[in-house]
Amino acid sequence: MVHRRIGGVAAVLFLLFTSCGESTTPDALPETPSPASAFPITIAATNGDVTLVHRPERIVSLSPTATEMLFAVGAGDQVEAVDDQSSYPAGAPVTDLSGFEPNVEAIASYEPDLVVYATEPGDLGASLESVGIPALQQDAAASLDDVYEQIDQLGLATGNTSEAAAVVEQMRGDIDAIVDSIEPVAPPLTFYHELDDTYYSVTSSTFIGQLYSLAGLRNIADEAKGAGGGYPQLSAEYIIATDPDLIFLADTKCCGQSPRTVAERPGWARIDAVVHGGVIPLDDDVASRWGPRVVNYLRRIATAVADASEAQAA
Repeated sequence: MVHRRIGGVAAVLFLLFTSCGESTTPDALPETPSPASAFPITIAATNGDVTLVHRPERIVSLSPTATEMLFAVGAGDQVEAVDDQSSYPAGAPVTDLSGFEPNVEAIASYEPDLVVYATEPGDLGASLESVGIPALQQDAAASLDDVYEQIDQLGLATGNTSEAAAVVEQMRGDIDAIVDSIEPVAPPLTFYHELDDTYYSVTSSTFIGQLYSLAGLRNIADEAKGAGGGYPQLSAEYIIATDPDLIFLADTKCCGQSPRTVAERPGWARIDAVVHGGVIPLDDDVASRWGPRVVNYLRRIATAVADASEAQAA
């Protein structure tokens, strides 16, 4: 059996076709391999090479983003359990497993043949491998290309390569269409992205910040103190002084923030975003994950840009 090494988006998809004889008639053409025939495979993951001897049928996901990706590529029936933060899709088998403080014994009780997780909380990968459970780590994406690569990677890992490729193709097309629909504004509209009610934000160097850049927006956090780390904590005085055209709230669930609560903050009522209805509530989950729903996120940004442009022109 051929043992193939898969390294990411650029991996060759199913080139292992064999001829069934000399004839060139349709009956003699090779059949497309079944998902099971693609194994064993070795995947180059964040935690090193991960070998899957068989197509996994009992997957445990400890990453909400990975959960969304697994269901998106058609591997939902292979998912046995997901962590307590995996709130989407609705049919995901949510458990009390934690991706932040994972319990190897609890994970092993689900008898998984693959565990997918994000940031390494300690020695999770090594601990799972020591009890014979393959573990695949996927760090938080730093770019859209990382998102596409991780989707393709999970497609390969689950035997759903064609489905994963279709998801990526759809995402690329949708994102291109959204970006093309955005009318350039001169000078660019400014924005503030709020992670929580203590004014932590993101710069353009982060994955979230790059989405706003695609929409042609200028980030007020880029010039703030501490911007070099990507997630500076701004001050109310700084935000008021920079007077952003748009404010995006990624803390509606965690911190109960809304256009009303923002307007009630001392001095914020005179910010352009508040005056012109440019305070945009976001779904905290969508705004903090890097799965297929980033398309919805970008579409929300594009709508806000169009509305703000109209408000300024009125």
